[in-house]
Amino acid sequence: MGVRVSKAGRLVVLVSGSGTNLQALLDASADPAYGAEVVAVGADRDGIEGLARATRAGVPTFVEKLGDHPTRAEWDEAIAARISSYEPDLVVSAGFMKILGAPTLGAHPVLNTHPALLPSFPGAHGVRDALAHGVKVTGCTVMLADAGVDSGPIIAQEAVPVLPDDDEAVLHERIKVVERRLLVEIVGRMAREGWTVSGRTVRIGNGTGEESK
Repeated sequence: MGVRVSKAGRLVVLVSGSGTNLQALLDASADPAYGAEVVAVGADRDGIEGLARATRAGVPTFVEKLGDHPTRAEWDEAIAARISSYEPDLVVSAGFMKILGAPTLGAHPVLNTHPALLPSFPGAHGVRDALAHGVKVTGCTVMLADAGVDSGPIIAQEAVPVLPDDDEAVLHERIKVVERRLLVEIVGRMAREGWTVSGRTVRIGNGTGEESK
């Protein structure tokens, strides 16, 4: 049976680094017509640009370090509690370098991106692996996270050609440009139109641009 989620207006965004995807969401949400608002930004480490971006935008931040907890399970519970305290409709993993556990995944839908066309080249080195395999087209994927590694239901994908002189850094930068645009588009549509999940199929709205009753 599908699960209907009518709004994704309140976003908690998780970051581990520079926060360029976060910045794209902050910029988009400055327009009330976008339909979503970043209500908090969380991280697994201090001193990163992603947190600085949130502070400059006046968005509350929190840090939950894995090393501050005796076990991974306790960190899972702690970060889930921090996320839940902001009552998000959607959690966006935007360059967050930790896999979220059952306490978060069971409480909130989590959106994630990946710099390859899943199910090809999952994991931390999607761009490198695509180049090593010799593909002529790669791209980016926006998905709902599950307990696996880049294995959740796919929401949207966009292709990026691999050029003859590409190295990992150059190709990754070109993918990131597409990734930011696609992420902003999908989060906005989910916020304005809602979405349905049925098995591995994710549908935004009711296919007509209007919300289902």
